[in-house]
Amino acid sequence: MHPGRQLAVLGLVTIVLFLLAFFAADAKGSFTQRLEPKLGLDLIGGTQATYIASVQGGQVPSKESMEQARGIIEQRVNALGVSEAEVVIQGDRNIVVSLAGEADDQLKDLAQAAQMRFRLLVGVTGDVAQTALNPASAAPSAPASGAPSAPAGAPASGAASAPAAVPSAAPSAGGQGGGEMAKAPSPSTSPSAAPSAAPSAPAAAPGPGDEQVTKADVQKKIGPAAWAAAEKLTAPVDLSADPKAGLPFAGFGKLSGAEVSVLGPEMQFNVPTISCTQLDARPNGSMDDVNSQQTACYMGAKIKLDKAPVVGDDISKASPQLDQQSGQWVVSLDFKSEGQTKWANLTRQAFQATSNDPCYQAATALYSTIEHCAVAVVLDKTVISAPQIQGVLTSTSQITGQFNAGSAKELADQLNFGAIPVTFSSGPAQTVSATLGIAQLKAGLLAAAIGMALVAVYAFFYYRLLGSVIFLSLAISGLMTFLALVFLGRAVGFTLTLAGIAGFIVSLGVAADSFVIYFERLKDEIHEGRSPRSAVPRAWVRARRTIISANTITILAAVVLYVVSIGAVQGFAFALGLATVLDLLVVFLFRHPIMTMFANTKAFLSPRVSGLGRVLRTAQTDVKEA
Repeated sequence: MHPGRQLAVLGLVTIVLFLLAFFAADAKGSFTQRLEPKLGLDLIGGTQATYIASVQGGQVPSKESMEQARGIIEQRVNALGVSEAEVVIQGDRNIVVSLAGEADDQLKDLAQAAQMRFRLLVGVTGDVAQTALNPASAAPSAPASGAPSAPAGAPASGAASAPAAVPSAAPSAGGQGGGEMAKAPSPSTSPSAAPSAAPSAPAAAPGPGDEQVTKADVQKKIGPAAWAAAEKLTAPVDLSADPKAGLPFAGFGKLSGAEVSVLGPEMQFNVPTISCTQLDARPNGSMDDVNSQQTACYMGAKIKLDKAPVVGDDISKASPQLDQQSGQWVVSLDFKSEGQTKWANLTRQAFQATSNDPCYQAATALYSTIEHCAVAVVLDKTVISAPQIQGVLTSTSQITGQFNAGSAKELADQLNFGAIPVTFSSGPAQTVSATLGIAQLKAGLLAAAIGMALVAVYAFFYYRLLGSVIFLSLAISGLMTFLALVFLGRAVGFTLTLAGIAGFIVSLGVAADSFVIYFERLKDEIHEGRSPRSAVPRAWVRARRTIISANTITILAAVVLYVVSIGAVQGFAFALGLATVLDLLVVFLFRHPIMTMFANTKAFLSPRVSGLGRVLRTAQTDVKEA
């Protein structure tokens, strides 16, 4: 064999690990800061966020719903990486999520309901709240009722430009085929452009008491005259004919988002003083009803959406993909069998609509060029896309647009893990102190060092020169494990906890076993009359299968433990499996090659130096007698 080649491969692997750890995507700071592993919640503390379940009709959510919500949120947390997050139910309606380190950005969208709805666009009107409340400052020619006010950068004609490219995949000759759903801004932000002007009295932010607002409360606040006038509206108020026609509805402009949410979709759409700012401030769950029309905002205009025949439960799989043609990130959707039928029926309705259909007229009002009706993709209360449908779609469809790798994965994970059955509002977020602290970290590292030192002392005492092989192997394995920890902490969010340190300590025993197997096989070969140089390769062949089997069993046990466990136990299993894999790599790329090199030295033939001791003396005596 050529031991130099294997040692060179080991050196190359170590260098690659070092470069990955040192130059990882978010690596910054000094040399030592770049090589710091990500520590867990029990060692350095972290961020704790509370999500409060909304009260529906005065009833708290059921225990089953809260447990299901906790499981979905935990899955979303785990999708961020191996972080050993704590997700617990607190009281009747709170879920508390704790992550190690500063994790505000990671926690902000975890409790998003992720209720996906596909609705036909059937009405469009402008966000004219400012004009309605201040008719004296209105432009001489106000936009006609039913046409959206032009957002910034829109064509001079006043029609809003398309939010993104319409589906690029044309249907096949038979009218069947795949297509793409265009996407506007990232789903984590409100897709509707800022309204042309905010109402003079800005809507109040929803507070804790807003969750139990009733229609009677809003009616009392508005007044009977304004409420009766709003109920009689069958279409948006035409301010172009009478700029002061919106003044009787001035009270609606002072409602909060929670108060607007109790109004019917027709009233939300027709009352001119209800702005997009108020509609966007509605609490989550305001648009979840699939059996009724809804009002939302998109591209600075108020839009009316039909019932939702296709929902998130009809999606079998969502996956983030990098589109090869456009180079943009997309979310690919595969529908279930029944979902495919529903999706085909919806896109057929949009594709085959005539100019007399409300959806066609709505698309005409929203887009500068009109070909077919539009279908809105609604996530919770946010319209993330409303493309025109250019074919009857039955196969895989895509949500495309301004995604990056993170936002595409986030949306795909939300759809795959399912919609949370309870609507949550974000509660307080705070920094929590470590439950164990740096002292325990030092104690754990000290225990690991003591364990390694004891193995090394025993190895030098019992095996002498061969003990250096053990010590160097453990040192190299420890270095590679540390570099892997640093890299995995940034790549997949792996956090080192005290349980993980315990896993690495246990792996020392596994590594020591493989040395004993190899060296005892070597003694057996020499005892059978072979020279030390010829005994090394034969002992390796005999010990190799046993070493592989033992390490494989440990790795399988770690994998099973990782799959069936959660929290700290999962971290222990991950650490044990990682250390065992790296030790197996060191066995093949360092231990066997270095033993081959030692077999060609004079020191290896000395009973006092080699560590083979009595076995080697007996073999030499037998040779002399022969």
